[in-house]
Amino acid sequence: MKPVRIGVVGCGVISGIYFQNLTKFEAVEVVACADLNPAASQAVVDKYPSIKAVSTEELLADPTIEIVLNLTQPQFHFEVMKAGIAAGKHVYGEKPLSVSFEDSQEMLRLAAEAGVRVGCAPDTFLGAGIQTCRKLIDEGAIGTPIGATAFFTTPGHERWHPAPEFYYKVGGGPMLDMGPYYMTALVNLMGPANSVSGSARITYPQRTITSEPKNGTKIDVEIPTHVSGTVDFENGAIATVMTSFDVWGAKLPFIEIYGSEGSLSVPNPNNFGDPVQILTREKGEWEDVPYSRPFSDNSRGLGVADMAASIASGEPHRASGALASHVLEILHAFGLSAESGKRIELQTTCDRPAPLPVDTLKFG
Repeated sequence: MKPVRIGVVGCGVISGIYFQNLTKFEAVEVVACADLNPAASQAVVDKYPSIKAVSTEELLADPTIEIVLNLTQPQFHFEVMKAGIAAGKHVYGEKPLSVSFEDSQEMLRLAAEAGVRVGCAPDTFLGAGIQTCRKLIDEGAIGTPIGATAFFTTPGHERWHPAPEFYYKVGGGPMLDMGPYYMTALVNLMGPANSVSGSARITYPQRTITSEPKNGTKIDVEIPTHVSGTVDFENGAIATVMTSFDVWGAKLPFIEIYGSEGSLSVPNPNNFGDPVQILTREKGEWEDVPYSRPFSDNSRGLGVADMAASIASGEPHRASGALASHVLEILHAFGLSAESGKRIELQTTCDRPAPLPVDTLKFG
């Protein structure tokens, strides 16, 4: 298969692992990169001489580039993806698909009219850990899923991120920041959701950056930093979800799935590996489960490579725009429910992504 040519917009912190991995997948070839800061794109070229540094306009105008990979900050996701679609290119972005759910729906409409694909991170659900869990569920190892828990807690990103302000502005917050990993994993494991109820609060109206280079800078908090609620899935399962930037310490599972015949401990959905454990009614104690699927190391970019291979084969790709938009609606529904005091019935659904075959992508 001839590699699909990719142009990357945004050469910030997250781009490093993408460039590292995408230069190894046989399904893709990264040929260009663009960033508002020329030094950032030049640093990429210095490390990967086969990649050319260009402006975003030049990248979009290049007829040989088939996929635009958007790694900009969330507030620019819709703008860049929309421009890529208008240029007749497939687009794949970092999470979330856009800041607003309405923009994500508009993006999908424009892509359908243009006959191009939309993909979106996270792709961690394609990794060894969660794919192994998916196989166990599909095989009936825990019976019928009846419930789940999902927890993300931290004291806040201002302790380590060099420019954490956007985490506390519209488009940020723990649910839009980390929620995509958790909800994408849950939809992959149990299928789409149909309703959400939630509560939310701002615990600290102002935060102080303690990381460098902005140590001591104050941040006014504009969005809820502690969000929790329940999600009802179409298959009848009910999940309890909490994401927080306000918790100093916790002993909580990342994700657990509870079935009629047992329970499943799911790895950190922000990672591709981590341990998988199962407890069944028959045995009554937790047991480690070896991976049944590849990609246990940090494989960010796997979703882009799968999209490229799926374009060539004509099959649906797994980290799809429809999945990302459905997840985004779920994430926003927590806040809408908190504001209204009512359960939110979801407008969208999506296909449960197909499992990733063991030998689908060549890497190395």
